[in-house]
Amino acid sequence: MKFQFKFIDKKQGSIKDDILSGLTVALALVPEAVAFAFVAGVSPIVGLYGAFMMGLVTSVFGGRPGMISGATGAMAVVMVSLVQKGNVLGDGQGLQYLFAALILAGIIQGLFGVFRLGKFIRLVPHSVMMGFVNGLAIVIFLSQLNMFKSGYKWLSGTPLLIMLGLVALTMLIMIVLPKISKAIPAALVGILVVSAIVIFGNIETETVKSFIQNGGGEGIKAGLPSFNIPVIPFNLDTLKFIFPFSLILASVGLIESLMTLNLVDELTETRGSGNRECVAQGTANIINGFFGGMGGCAMIGQSIINIKSGGRGRLSGIVAAIMLLMFILFASTYIEMIPVAALVGVMFMVVIGTFAWSTFNIINKIPVSDLIVIVLVTALTVVFDLAIAVLAGVIVSALVFSWENAKRIRAKKSIDELGYKHYEIYGPLFFGSTALFQSKFDVQNDPDEVIVDFKESRIADQSAIEAINKLAERYQKVGKNIHLRHLSNDCRKLIKKAEKICDVNILEDPNYFVAIDHYNRLVKEKA
Repeated sequence: MKFQFKFIDKKQGSIKDDILSGLTVALALVPEAVAFAFVAGVSPIVGLYGAFMMGLVTSVFGGRPGMISGATGAMAVVMVSLVQKGNVLGDGQGLQYLFAALILAGIIQGLFGVFRLGKFIRLVPHSVMMGFVNGLAIVIFLSQLNMFKSGYKWLSGTPLLIMLGLVALTMLIMIVLPKISKAIPAALVGILVVSAIVIFGNIETETVKSFIQNGGGEGIKAGLPSFNIPVIPFNLDTLKFIFPFSLILASVGLIESLMTLNLVDELTETRGSGNRECVAQGTANIINGFFGGMGGCAMIGQSIINIKSGGRGRLSGIVAAIMLLMFILFASTYIEMIPVAALVGVMFMVVIGTFAWSTFNIINKIPVSDLIVIVLVTALTVVFDLAIAVLAGVIVSALVFSWENAKRIRAKKSIDELGYKHYEIYGPLFFGSTALFQSKFDVQNDPDEVIVDFKESRIADQSAIEAINKLAERYQKVGKNIHLRHLSNDCRKLIKKAEKICDVNILEDPNYFVAIDHYNRLVKEKA
């Protein structure tokens, strides 16, 4: 089952689509980058620089064309503690420690890609993926509710009604316009139309500028980012301080990026490269550390805006990043005039498109364990963060899988004309099924000659090997002979006294290996 985003076309993008969708994404990036900068406790300019550098580097070198990266809340919440503790440790140098931590996090992410570990994202079950998108949809929705505040107070009365009206108008444009024409991204039209109504109608409502000022900033105008080496002591104590933060930042960034990559793959029915994306994410964070950005990772909200607006190629992300820089350098006055309501309307449409509504249709059609995983991942994403949610979901799914497969081990018993007892083993033999495997044998009452056939079984790990060794010892202690058949060659070498108890037809043996170190040694010997 695939996620259904009815308002996303599976068409190939064009240069025009990429440019227009990139412009749309750039407009939506501004308040997001500023908001996450406030969360992290750094200047809005640091957040905007981070979004620009993350977006540009990953669009050019990343493994998923059409995916957008920038400053994200998942990483910002980790940065809060880092900046605060760094300020105490370095007499106000918290931001410098953040830059150093980003450089180290980028190195970790790059190594993750170099050693081709990005493929492990394939181990994430579909139930975890559904919980991931549902949780992120809720998180995006909740984050937009903060836009309904002026300062630290909720809007009420006329200001609230105006805000709601403008949000509804933006969403209406995004719903209706695609049915009339798809020449221009509906999100871009919505932002421009609502902005024109507010500006020329002289309507008082929250704008990008007032949003920044309410958060303690002054505006988004600034110059080009400049190269600087973090001003911190380069010693072992510094490394001990930043390494845990760097490891968490690298992990959170990679998990969110690779999960978003998988989602965009499904939306576009194409396939990206996880390992290449890891290297690009790491490179972008290293550059952020040296050029004064707050770093980040892939952004599911902006990625969906891009895909929905027709962006498919690398050009869309490049345009988004460059336009964001142009806003900072030359067009800050105009961007600051955009009403927040227009951007909130766009993000609300992203929420509708992101949430896997099919979850409600499959509640009674999927195993209870999968439903529990979906709910668990959704809840943990909202309450804690994405990394914890995904890891918990994968662990629970793995435990359920192990338990279900542990129950599948069984033995067909028979006695031949010679009086030999045969045990034909079915199902995988691994750490979870060894106890049940041992219980299948009646050592005391079996005849003197016993044959155990593994033709329909698989030896999965070292626990299985030890279970076979223990079984052989049980029979030998009572003076009975046990013969093991259809074990692979590497398994026989790991069985104690194998030359006495293994009776193997090499031509019929399955070709599998249980001890990876042993397997690697065999490969080297053959080379």
